[in-house]
Amino acid sequence: MEVIVLAGGLGTRLRSVIHEIPKCLAPVGGVPFLQYLLDWLSAYPVEHVVFSVGYLREQIIDFVKDHEWPFSYDFAVEEEPLGTGGGIRLALDMCKGDHVFVVNGDTFYPVDLTFFSFDKPITLALKPMKDFDRYGTVVIDNCHSERHEESVSERPAAEGIYFSQGFAKSQIPSAIATPTHNIIAFKEKQHCAEGLINGGVYAIDRSRLDLSSLPERFSFEKEVLEPGAAIGEVGGVVSDAYFIDIGVPEDYERAQWALPAWKAVKRVSSALMEASADTLFLDRDGVLNRHLPGDYVRTPAMWEWMPGVLEEFPRWAGKFRRIVLVSNQRGVGKGVMSDEDLSRIHAGMMADILAAGGRLDLALYCTAVSDDDARRKPNTGMFLEAQQLFPEIDAKSSVMVGDSPSDAAFARNCGMQFILLSPEAVS
Repeated sequence: MEVIVLAGGLGTRLRSVIHEIPKCLAPVGGVPFLQYLLDWLSAYPVEHVVFSVGYLREQIIDFVKDHEWPFSYDFAVEEEPLGTGGGIRLALDMCKGDHVFVVNGDTFYPVDLTFFSFDKPITLALKPMKDFDRYGTVVIDNCHSERHEESVSERPAAEGIYFSQGFAKSQIPSAIATPTHNIIAFKEKQHCAEGLINGGVYAIDRSRLDLSSLPERFSFEKEVLEPGAAIGEVGGVVSDAYFIDIGVPEDYERAQWALPAWKAVKRVSSALMEASADTLFLDRDGVLNRHLPGDYVRTPAMWEWMPGVLEEFPRWAGKFRRIVLVSNQRGVGKGVMSDEDLSRIHAGMMADILAAGGRLDLALYCTAVSDDDARRKPNTGMFLEAQQLFPEIDAKSSVMVGDSPSDAAFARNCGMQFILLSPEAVS
């Protein structure tokens, strides 16, 4: 497996935030952005990486050489800007095999690289997005892609309990598409309510892609992708993996939280897959969705998944016999939101999990304000309730994931293992 990392960008839009640093080395959570990208790639059997470099390249070269990597590497140096196409062609000439992945050095989109089959000369990873105008839209041939448009039932939940069994899979909007689609067109940037964007991860079959007739400097998007799509030579794989482009200051600021959180989720998931347990207990805020300090998730629109967690649910579903949510929701008790509001939030949560191919068997929550309430964590009431509903649950073969001392105390009081999810704990 070979990968080209496009790291020659000028980073013009970020210069108000970072100075004299190449964009791919911009610090994120105290770590150069490129570190996250290479850590993701290192999870695959990558043998060779070619860094396409230009602007401030000495810093990138020094960073790569100062670290040990599980792959060999080379640098394709642009003495002057060659455009996205010229940079890719220069790097392709340094690759050894026919099958090569290309990733942007300023975009984090950790798609599953095993999804790519190299059926076409070029296959793109396509990210579903809503309400955007910063990116162009990719149009695919939907003849092999069916979507269920039924909305999830918003039936009221019983007090403090929510079953996933209440939803048939036919009610869940499908996010799982046929692996490879034909890309038929690329639309210019304009406001789009919902669509697919080019996520900046390409799979290229060098044996079927001839770039020799193009000028020294050219746009890969305009001169290769657009005409290639017109003759059926460009494919697309839809992936809802976490996506962030640090090319603008607002998203760069967002990355300061999101990428350490993503790394924390992956670290916790790895620990879970190695845990000796058959029941998984999960806290909600700060584990499944982003915690809002001083506020509550009061509407479905306020829900924001922790980066990377949805992709882990299928793995957890395959390992654990039961997956149970245990969550304190004092906002209802305080009157900040209603039980119906919480029910709608959890309906959306369940739908997303099922659409991702995961499973959540039971969601328990306590709305009491008093810490003395038996159901409120760290008290054991919700654990005992889960045992009543699923008698096979045993504390000694259970593991709890949480982000707070209350979660740790809950696990200890129940007699189960505990794993902390804390972005601050990630180096």
